[in-house]
Amino acid sequence: MRLFIAVNFNNDTKSRLLALRDELRDKSSDGNFSLPENLHLTLVFLGECDERQAAAVKSVIGRVRFAPFGIAIDRIGRFKRDGGDIWWAGVRENQPLMDLQGELTDKLVEAGFGLEKRRYSAHVTLGRRVETSMRPRGLEPFGEAVEAIDLMRSERVNGKLTYTSIYKKGC
Repeated sequence: MRLFIAVNFNNDTKSRLLALRDELRDKSSDGNFSLPENLHLTLVFLGECDERQAAAVKSVIGRVRFAPFGIAIDRIGRFKRDGGDIWWAGVRENQPLMDLQGELTDKLVEAGFGLEKRRYSAHVTLGRRVETSMRPRGLEPFGEAVEAIDLMRSERVNGKLTYTSIYKKGC
């Protein structure tokens, strides 16, 4: 199963992200845009895992220090790619977020997971392979209190990319 650890959003934050996604889609000639139910903030991408590894990830999540903290989404940007860019809503870096992400990563590496070495960039993917006239820009910040983190399974169900929480820590 394909797994990742994420922050899922409340309805208000999700609505604001959907408005950004829709603006992007309206100004684009091509792209694959995120489904409303799939908008999330990835903390750690794990990739393909078996049942034993999934149990190890749940154990790590259970051991991390977690207290609610706020996040703010304050910009829209892109990762340049051949064949269309990845567009995202950027999450302002803050110490509790970076500490949580770092602790998860450290404990997962200690548990034997091979994770990406690149610096963590907190963002919510709005679209992939996007061809658009839109430009990156700052936003009036919006966000929420993060009260839980989820271990998510990614799979195709009847051809539709579906993310399902299989373990939660927090409220």
